[in-house]
Amino acid sequence: MPSPAVDRRLFLKTFGLTGAGLLLGFSTDAAGTESLVNLTEVPAQPVVLSFELHPFIVIDNAGSITLINHRPDMGQASWQAVPMMIAEELEVRMDQISIRQSDGLRKYGDQLSGGSSTVRTGWKRLREAGAAARQMFTTAAATRWNVNEGDCYAENGAVHHRPTKRTLTYGELVNDASKLPIPTTLKLKAKKDFKIIGKALPRPEVPAKVTGKAVFGMDVEVPGMLYASIEHSPRIHGKILSVDEVAARKVPGVKDVVRTERTMPHRSSEAVAVLATNYWAALQGRRALKVTWNDGDLNRQMTTDRYFAELRAQADAEPAPYYKTGDFAGAYSAGTKKLQANYETPFLAHAPMEPEVAIAHVKPDGSCEIWAPVQGPDGAIEEVAKHLGIKPEQVKVNVPFLGGAFGRKAYLDFVLEAVNLSKAAKAPVKVIWTREDDITQGPYRPGMLSAMKGAVDASGNVTAFAHTLIGESIQGQVFKSLKPGEADGWAGEGISKNESPYAFPNALVGWRHVRTDIPIVWWRSVYPSNSSFGHESFMDELAHVAGKDPLAFRLSLLKAQTEGEAAKIAQRFITVLETLAQKAEWNKPLPAGQGRGVAICRSFDSICAHAVFVSKQGAGVKIDRVVTVLDCGMYVNPDNVRAQTEGNIVMGITAATKSGITFANGKAEQQNFHNYTIMRQPEMPVVDIHIVENEEAPGGVGEPGLPPVAPALCNAVFAATGKRVRTLPFNLATV
Repeated sequence: MPSPAVDRRLFLKTFGLTGAGLLLGFSTDAAGTESLVNLTEVPAQPVVLSFELHPFIVIDNAGSITLINHRPDMGQASWQAVPMMIAEELEVRMDQISIRQSDGLRKYGDQLSGGSSTVRTGWKRLREAGAAARQMFTTAAATRWNVNEGDCYAENGAVHHRPTKRTLTYGELVNDASKLPIPTTLKLKAKKDFKIIGKALPRPEVPAKVTGKAVFGMDVEVPGMLYASIEHSPRIHGKILSVDEVAARKVPGVKDVVRTERTMPHRSSEAVAVLATNYWAALQGRRALKVTWNDGDLNRQMTTDRYFAELRAQADAEPAPYYKTGDFAGAYSAGTKKLQANYETPFLAHAPMEPEVAIAHVKPDGSCEIWAPVQGPDGAIEEVAKHLGIKPEQVKVNVPFLGGAFGRKAYLDFVLEAVNLSKAAKAPVKVIWTREDDITQGPYRPGMLSAMKGAVDASGNVTAFAHTLIGESIQGQVFKSLKPGEADGWAGEGISKNESPYAFPNALVGWRHVRTDIPIVWWRSVYPSNSSFGHESFMDELAHVAGKDPLAFRLSLLKAQTEGEAAKIAQRFITVLETLAQKAEWNKPLPAGQGRGVAICRSFDSICAHAVFVSKQGAGVKIDRVVTVLDCGMYVNPDNVRAQTEGNIVMGITAATKSGITFANGKAEQQNFHNYTIMRQPEMPVVDIHIVENEEAPGGVGEPGLPPVAPALCNAVFAATGKRVRTLPFNLATV
């Protein structure tokens, strides 16, 4: 997920440490220059700086090594990836360290898990922290032994002297090392020398998750807490006319019925909460409530039919451009063969395995403590402090494991609900959303329309290409930062010139903004999950009109790219597609009734291509196989790269072929998994994933595998059946 503007995040220039030990981190000056600093004895002083992560290492004089995971783990394996990067350069084994989750305090810097950013933003900084500490320990040992530092080396949490075989552990050296200056020159390991990074190591938290010992948000309990179940308006923004709470108060265990509000970034909505000594009582009390809502005409008009009609009405309008090349209008007008098509993607719920849950305790002194599975504990501190009108230092956030999120748990409405109720009840309150709350209340992935136009000349060459992405803006609705007539910068990911570097001679790629009060936020892979469907499906349409193989057609346009950064990225696209052609045996003839489709997308600094194979089955098709090639640059754990890509394929197929979210008469028509369906295990195709080996900077892994799924699938459907799918979701059984 894209990060907020730079000035929305705070971190500390220095970090404090209580007791003996060594604490290393980074400092960034006003000019943006970063340097390692020894933080052991320096008091913390907050300053407004870049929101990029500045991690640290704590080693005490007993030899205990603690590495902080600054990014909440929602299944993407940050719990392992962050310490692996530090431990590699620190020269410690993974079984020698303990891992601690950051708690939102400013000294840990930006802590938002999202945008597939943990590895790609921490790759150099985390390793530099480990390398600096290793070098300081080596210097400290050489000084104590009065030997040449070049005769010393670090390994397994200790420094060794080659000639004499002497050894000192990091714990024995920590006091000496903490007094040394930070090395100004750091030599990081070459990829060939990695002992930890790039290895398929077991994830340290998995045993606890399998046995049930791992603590998720649903597991947390605090003394004296009440449970809350909240009745929201079925039309999201409805107002309360009346509440009959008599029956609810008769439920054993119910303590109170409280009018409250749900605070969302774009507006607030009224709600009624039942507080009880246990969750079952709170839920039964809520079900006994009789709430009359004033829904209003505007709320009733909040429908997806109306919204998509507004998107279609904008299809021919001039977009705010991401990029222009040549003269699109002239080339399109003069084209021998012209194509025009609209591709639509629906609103989608996040539906994490663990619905929204949070405990808040607003204490008598005005401070507040939170226990919640949030994606950004530092953002939670800021939001709660602002909401209560207190200082950030008066808010503490405790982050357990997240039972999934996909962007939903960076939207903090459920946390603020717990805060409101705790303040009213003068006690800790645990808010638990039901699955129905989660699916009917949002926020959602925005529904979008891709308006596509293109032209091909008599020789089968593309002469014109246009893509206008149309829909609601996350920057506009959530952050209120989109100016009228301005393109949403985040929405260009996946379709801008450097994200899709095809050498179109005449192109116009841009954005149109259509507003809605249906709440939206990031959804896994964000805008590319919408835009790639139209972009890469239309590439197949152009290839078909040009009479060319769709994979070869893409390669020819990529090989023709010669402009700057786009040319460099195009070379990586070429490698991915040529590898895919080989691994998928693309040119091998298929039996009758089968089809294959290809799509490629760059998002979060990674490039992913899928070849999807389908076969006719009755009136529809069956997905037989998915072959994937991913160029994510250097990576931490190949097993996790494959696992995340498999998850992306599952979510991509689900988003393409299962239920979307639709609103009629102001209400979400889907409530639970009976009518918001997900892909089941027997439907899973064979998946064959290949990782491109190179020494490029790391890209994201948690999201880039999703955007090309839908277009590759729909292109395969066309190849097998001759039918174009331009509106998602579609039914595999009746296509």
